[in-house]
Amino acid sequence: MRWKIEEVLPVIKQNVVDLIPEEELIKKLKERDKIIVKYGADPSRPDLHLGHYVCLKKLKDLQDLGFTVVFIVGDFTAMIGDPTGRSKTRPRLTEEEVKENSRTYFEQVFKVLDREKTIVRYNSEWLSHLTAKDIIEIASTYTVARMLERDDFAKRYRENIPISIHEFLYPLFQGYDSYVVEADIEVGGTDQVFNFLVAREIQKHFGQEPQVILTVPLLEGTDGKLKMSKSYDNYIGLTEKPEEIYGKVMSIPDTLISKYYKLVLYYDKESLEKVEKFIKEDPRGAKARLAYEIVKLLHSEEDAKRAEEHFNRVFREKKVPENIPEFELPEEGMNIVEILYQSGLVPSKSEARRLIAQKAVKINGEALTNIDAILKKNGEKIIKVGKRKFLKIK
Repeated sequence: MRWKIEEVLPVIKQNVVDLIPEEELIKKLKERDKIIVKYGADPSRPDLHLGHYVCLKKLKDLQDLGFTVVFIVGDFTAMIGDPTGRSKTRPRLTEEEVKENSRTYFEQVFKVLDREKTIVRYNSEWLSHLTAKDIIEIASTYTVARMLERDDFAKRYRENIPISIHEFLYPLFQGYDSYVVEADIEVGGTDQVFNFLVAREIQKHFGQEPQVILTVPLLEGTDGKLKMSKSYDNYIGLTEKPEEIYGKVMSIPDTLISKYYKLVLYYDKESLEKVEKFIKEDPRGAKARLAYEIVKLLHSEEDAKRAEEHFNRVFREKKVPENIPEFELPEEGMNIVEILYQSGLVPSKSEARRLIAQKAVKINGEALTNIDAILKKNGEKIIKVGKRKFLKIK
């Protein structure tokens, strides 16, 4: 037997909420030399965040045990949209948006996982080739009544909020992914249990031994209320600039400090007890150390030091940071939306318009509300976007 149960189970269970069913996992460990672990992420936005990191860290644990990790980029299912936790139909992405968002996934995933030991698949490889007959076969594995047991669907049904038929296909297709890659374990957040249970049924329908469900806690985002999500715009991206990561961590509520130490930095019970004491004595200091360590984790210690200095200068001393990027206007001037986009302060023009509408864009300290504003070459200006991004107009 390759796996020593008493050694691998504690590693598997660390920071885990659900292990369903544990006896099936033990059976697999006793009988198999190869364990396939599945993890899927839909490219609804171009960057992964710390919520994903919690799952990726657990995947790295399993990878270090010798399990085979299959990372599925849900480029096909992203065009449906995961309805999990949604009070209305999620906007569907175009094929072009999905391709662009998928492009950066590899470099982010391999900040955590071992590139040589990770199999990356796109679910369009198989889902885009399904025939109508195939889809009917997959759809026959689950009833409408059972689908409506799902919390978000049940709530919308009770409140007469529309549920599109295509939303029912998401958990079915996600489950079919498990069948295609022959998953033994699927890792995800606690909000994914329903989807993972559907996958077990689909695997059994097609004559395959069902996967074991392994969930990790959801990490709340910077608002301290909702789970960290690209859709809720409360996330801390893995590839964001050190200053941005540091500042966002410093903005989380004090009630989340301990949870971030546990799930992101992987502090054990003894270390967490010391952190809890630190938080009571000096919550700001505990949060500053957390921000420093997370930047160090995702970038480097030198970046962490610079990010800390930047934060103290901007937020404690209320000064404009040193060495902010500059942008030179053309002779005829330029629209503010174009400036924000072309300078790289925002990832898209729609994001620029959204931030302006929220009065999150300031020029020399004054909030801007006009998306049609044209900036002219008439003196130096400092543009501030949100709390942490700056641009100097030459």
